[in-house]
Amino acid sequence: MPTQLQHARDGETTAAMRRVAERENVDPEFVREEVAAGHAVIPANREHPSLDPMVIGEAFSTKVNANIGNSEETSSREEELKKLHTAVHHGADTVMDLSTGSDLDGVREANVRYSPVPVGTVPIYEAVKRADSVGDITFEMLFEVIEKQAEQGVDYMTIHAGVLMEHLPLTDGRKTGIVSRGGSILAKWMEDNAAQNPLYARFEELCEVFAEYDVTFSLGDGLRPGCLADAGDDAQYAELETLGELVAVAREHGVQAMVEGPGHVPLDMVAEQVDREREVCDGAPFYLLGPLVTDVAPGYDHITSAIGATEAARAGAAMLCYVTPKEHLGLPDAEDVRDGLAAYRIAAHAGDVAAGLPGARDWDDALSEARYAFDWRRQFDLSLDPERAREFHDQTLPGDNYKEARFCSMCGAEFCSMRIDQDAREDGEMDRIADETDLEDSPAAEVNRPPVGTHDTSRVPELPAFLREIHEDDRSGAAADDWSRVRN
Repeated sequence: MPTQLQHARDGETTAAMRRVAERENVDPEFVREEVAAGHAVIPANREHPSLDPMVIGEAFSTKVNANIGNSEETSSREEELKKLHTAVHHGADTVMDLSTGSDLDGVREANVRYSPVPVGTVPIYEAVKRADSVGDITFEMLFEVIEKQAEQGVDYMTIHAGVLMEHLPLTDGRKTGIVSRGGSILAKWMEDNAAQNPLYARFEELCEVFAEYDVTFSLGDGLRPGCLADAGDDAQYAELETLGELVAVAREHGVQAMVEGPGHVPLDMVAEQVDREREVCDGAPFYLLGPLVTDVAPGYDHITSAIGATEAARAGAAMLCYVTPKEHLGLPDAEDVRDGLAAYRIAAHAGDVAAGLPGARDWDDALSEARYAFDWRRQFDLSLDPERAREFHDQTLPGDNYKEARFCSMCGAEFCSMRIDQDAREDGEMDRIADETDLEDSPAAEVNRPPVGTHDTSRVPELPAFLREIHEDDRSGAAADDWSRVRN
């Protein structure tokens, strides 16, 4: 059966392309053309029936990925499903299951089964769990893991095929060496076996499996910089050149491909890195982790990275991988997922506004109008995180009568600037402000209109009883049986 890329090249508009066009508020033919050119991807494994298709590409709204997953130290299948729920509810466009602990198959199968958004993985993690040591991993073992995960319905996989033996000496002068888990694993494998990266040497065999299930390559940046000092060095850019070659090979086999990027990058270098990837990889969608623009704020790296992510989105990054406050410190819990997603939805939206995407600013204008009108309930409803906005307001002014008040607790009635301005306009010669933004008529893509976390969940199975019980104390405010916010 043809892949989305092959259908697009043959001039066929698939059901997934039509759904994507609806969500992006564009013509389906435009989606087909971008996919055919390799400038956009629709991660949609044929074995993921609960999926609501989405698109990743520079010409479309900037997407946000949320990393979830267990570790040896903590987290269960139930906890991972709670993270998945929180991620979808708060606007994740995709999730990556980075589990390295126990019950890998069970966690992955549950995530795919109950996720309306694309699910990604890093197969080499499971291979490490199977082998006695990194050096004992074989290509056959890797191939078996990748094929199994494809059969389970994984929509895209990070494959660190660009880390080559000849690149390793280029990392010797770095401050933080190789910080990618996949990159470090493959570097050790090559050192132990004195052989080339098997994922590179036998990449075409992987393409055959990816084509069979229509899995999208997310070509991993195994040599990404782990600190500002290492950004833009010879190791990073040597790997990028190899990734450009692999993009071409994947496309030859009819397989969709996007490219992963750093990492830790000074603010003044972010746009340069996006431009370089676009040129080297022939416009393949760029998927960035952050980047963090300073290294000094552990505990606040959702902020340091969102600054870089905003600039990356403005410059043309197609998808941003969120960073939570726990980055560098520990495994995120559900509340960390919520905070990381809020930071990155802000970054993605701000980048789209700055880049001039059609209608992207309409959401801002509608909320500003509600704020000026002291329409508190509409202001909450239009907020990126309505539960949080309402909670903060009600901490000091909880009564229903304050939902009609022409002030908040910060300035009070006497010093509220907008109340003073309104009164002046009523009593003086200044014109009254009467702008009204109709979001229903906005040309904005779905992710640039409230509410976030809007997916078609009609194909998602009914949540099991144990999951409903878990969500009874969900601080996100989501209903126990509500997987996401579905726009009527």
